[in-house]
Amino acid sequence: MHPIDLTRLLVLGAIWGGSFPFIRVVAPALGPMATASLRMVIAGVALALYARIVRFDVEWRRFWKIYMIIGLVNSGLPFVLYSFAALHIPASYSVIFNATSPLFGAIFSAVWLGEAFTPVKALGLVLGLAGVALVSKAGPIDISPAFWQALAACLAAAACYALAVIYIKKQAHLIKPMAAAAGGQLIIGVMMLPLLFFAPPPGPFTSSIALNLLGLALLCSALAYIIYYRLIMNVGPTQALMVTYLMPAFGMLWGALFLDEAITGAMIAGCALIVLGTALVVKRG
Repeated sequence: MHPIDLTRLLVLGAIWGGSFPFIRVVAPALGPMATASLRMVIAGVALALYARIVRFDVEWRRFWKIYMIIGLVNSGLPFVLYSFAALHIPASYSVIFNATSPLFGAIFSAVWLGEAFTPVKALGLVLGLAGVALVSKAGPIDISPAFWQALAACLAAAACYALAVIYIKKQAHLIKPMAAAAGGQLIIGVMMLPLLFFAPPPGPFTSSIALNLLGLALLCSALAYIIYYRLIMNVGPTQALMVTYLMPAFGMLWGALFLDEAITGAMIAGCALIVLGTALVVKRG
């Protein structure tokens, strides 16, 4: 990998790992629905403007229905679920559980794409599940019903990401990734805004919350997608997905530095098991 692409990979891991501390700050003030919808609207507008500046054709009329499905499964639902989880568990937990997405992808690919579920992938799945179990018992938070609800939300969000990949491979493989990112986030973000009438932000909406929301939308969604798709173009999707291995480390680091979250040995061990399991699942040959 060229040094500039390796730098992009590290920067992307740092940015996406940082999205979970941003959510942890914003979600208690805005609520899960507003956090997710405003994030998507701001990021979608920014990406649409960027596409217009670089003269990239999003093809709204042709693919708006597909953008809607991709936006719902790949952004809307996961963002709401992670925002809900942020009300109950530290950001470092959410970013670790997020790393299970390729494990779900292996199962869904075997079911819907006919890909072989090899013994190596089965071992990776077992290790990943063991990692989730270990992190769940890692402390220092109380194991309460709210914790298990947050854990279920994180795993459901990770499964949504895997489902989105399956859908794109089967139904939307002709759509360019930048178009899917801009179209999906903007359409679903706007569609979710009326739901704020039923789930209004609890507040208070301070300048700090506004800055964190902008960081979440512009840095962790808009800019991150631009970097990610540049990586796909330069090194291919397989190597670009290596960012999955970097996100938990950065997420735990940012949580400790900016939110004073504890990092325990059991968390690191569980994270290592999940990353190892993910590596086995995505390994080819």
